[in-house]
Formats: sequence, structure tokens, C-alpha cells
Amino acid sequence: MNHPGHAPAFRRLRQLLAALSCTLVLLVAAGVESPAHAAGLIARIDLSDQRMRVYRNGRQIHDWPVSTARRGYRTPVGTFRPGRMHKRYFSRKYHGSPMPHSVFFLGGYAIHGTNDIRNLGRPASHGCVRLHPDNARRLFSLIRDGGKQNARIVITR
Repeated sequence: MNHPGHAPAFRRLRQLLAALSCTLVLLVAAGVESPAHAAGLIARIDLSDQRMRVYRNGRQIHDWPVSTARRGYRTPVGTFRPGRMHKRYFSRKYHGSPMPHSVFFLGGYAIHGTNDIRNLGRPASHGCVRLHPDNARRLFSLIRDGGKQNARIVITR
């Protein structure tokens, strides 16, 4: 059913959608994040270069070496929300090993501090993401202060 009075309204709607689409393409090309992504904390862990880059409100605020899974183990890849958080935690699976400032993101996988700082920057863990204790404390505080609901953990290869 074509109604003559509807054609101009649909034409304006199509023009508006086209303009919005072009604006979005330009923003993405310029590297501007959408408000949903910019309004929080993102910890990006790159398994290939063993680094964590932390972004707050779309701006990088930290760049730290990490240790992720060594051969025979795996660190999960994907986007996760922080779960349980513990200032002091000891592994139940690995002989009571200390895991200070733990931020769990998938089952038993966590980002946490380590005393094995000489191995930071190369794979060395059973799957967790290890950080220098000072950096783990800082990340823990950033997530706690900003709210877990406003934080994401992104792990890529």
C-alpha cells in the first residue's frame, strides 16, 4: 500500500539513517569509541606480546608486562566481566600459591599479582594472567573504585 503522504516522511527517515551511518563510520575510522565502550575501564591483554593495556574512558592509562599460559596450558580468549575479587587469595589448585589482588574473570582464571616477576613479559602461568604486585594492586583498585559492572577484560591472541 503506497500512501502519497508517507513518501516524504520515509525519504527523510532514509536520509537521517544514511547521515547517522556515515557519522558512525567516520567515528570508528577516527578511533573514537562509542559511549558504551568509553564510559569505563577496559583491561586488554595481548597474548602475542604478553602485555596488558588499561584504558579508562577510552584513553590508555597503563601498559604493563604480563605472564599468561605457558606451553601445555591455556589462557582463555574473549571478553569477560570481572567476577570475584580478593585482596588476599591462595590457590586451592596449585599448592596454596599466593594470588594477591585477584580479579577472577572465568571460573578459576584470574588476573593477579605474582612474586615471579622475572618471568613477566613471557608465558609462565597455568592460565591466569600474572602482573607485578604493584600493577595488580592498581588494577584491583581501578576496578573496585569504578565498579565491576563498568569494567571489561579483553584477551586476544
